[in-house]
Amino acid sequence: MMRAAILSLAALGLSACATLDPYEPGTAIVPPQAYARDLPPSGIAENWWEGFGDPVLDGLVEEGLAGNIEIAIARDRLRGAAALLRAERADRLPRLDGAADASIGLGSDVVDTASIGLLGTFDPDISGRLAAEIRVAAADYAQAEYVVADQRRLVAAAIAAQYIEYRRTGAQLDLLAQSTELQERTLRIVTLRFEAGLAANLDVRRAAADLAQTRARRGLIEIARSGAANRLAILLGRPPGLFAPPSSSGESTIPEYAGGPPAGTPADLLRRRADVLAAEAALLRAAANVGIEQADLRPSLTIPGSVLLGDGSIGGILDDFIATIGAALDVPLFDGGRRRAEMAAAEAEADARFGEYRLTFLEALGEVENSLVALEANGQRIDALSDAIEQSEAALEQSDALYREGLATLFDVLDAQRQLIGSRRSLIDSQAALATSFVSFHAAIGRMDSAP
Repeated sequence: MMRAAILSLAALGLSACATLDPYEPGTAIVPPQAYARDLPPSGIAENWWEGFGDPVLDGLVEEGLAGNIEIAIARDRLRGAAALLRAERADRLPRLDGAADASIGLGSDVVDTASIGLLGTFDPDISGRLAAEIRVAAADYAQAEYVVADQRRLVAAAIAAQYIEYRRTGAQLDLLAQSTELQERTLRIVTLRFEAGLAANLDVRRAAADLAQTRARRGLIEIARSGAANRLAILLGRPPGLFAPPSSSGESTIPEYAGGPPAGTPADLLRRRADVLAAEAALLRAAANVGIEQADLRPSLTIPGSVLLGDGSIGGILDDFIATIGAALDVPLFDGGRRRAEMAAAEAEADARFGEYRLTFLEALGEVENSLVALEANGQRIDALSDAIEQSEAALEQSDALYREGLATLFDVLDAQRQLIGSRRSLIDSQAALATSFVSFHAAIGRMDSAP
């Protein structure tokens, strides 16, 4: 009667489990078919930094992808995830262990006994729990692999951005030398005019003050330059402090990007982003975890077995042979609603992961849109500043000539100098910002394949 009741309950449990469908969180996000702004012309898709045509930058990115510590950490975690996936898959196979037992009697009526054998178990996974655990481990492995790829994407972008900053500071130092030379020349002219009685001492002090203010900028630029070099060193996995990027022929200029990012819709481009794929893998893991909780509502079956040799004296281990095989059926009956509550919690977590996936996609889309705006705005600003520099150079030349003739004041000359120096400084910053915008754009849509 008891055996019949157990089999009846098992059949009832299996039929109930058949109504449990695989959990599917939410509906897929449908991205817009085009960006709010037009994409620039198609350019290099994978190694996008090569679009700058700078061998020094190419070498730095290559070194960083090979030696960056965060990438190495992500690879170590990927190896761990691969090992756990192998472990979960191994649970689908029969398990076999060796066994040995021996006892030695101390009295005259006690016989020495010994036995050796094999103990085995097999889980046919009628509940589907082992399959769900493999899906969880596979999703963990996929997420770890995408994290490696995402770290490579971020490191490449960070190296390019810091290299641009390093070149920006080099250009600013070069401009500082030019501005200092220009103001020193003005100071010499004013000093000679003062000594000849053609200018007041106030003019000398004004020219000297402007020169001192320009020279004072060197410290700030060198601080920024050192910071960029140190951040580059860390990204490359080198000790900061003694590192400086290799010199290049255009060290005092800003690298220009040739072409533009790959053309396509957001769904085509952002679907390649490793962090979006990692969020998708986390979503799949949460859905698979629901499958584990569903499996706990179903009966589970374990098949143990053993083969033993010997059960008599130590000298006759091979005299007896015993083989057994059995079956253990575990049927969930009553747990106060705990299993159902755990499944509800897993479903809620899967819904939350779906929300995180959608948020990751939208944030990535926002990064693309922001970089597009920056590309357009910085390009327009560079055009305007180029015109401002041309006008300022003409104004300085005219005011300088008029001052020499006594038809303009020193204030006019110094004001024209300030405008010219300021416009040149802003042009360098805008050129660097434009180059960085290209970096940000490619980082926002680019795909970095993970290295083994």
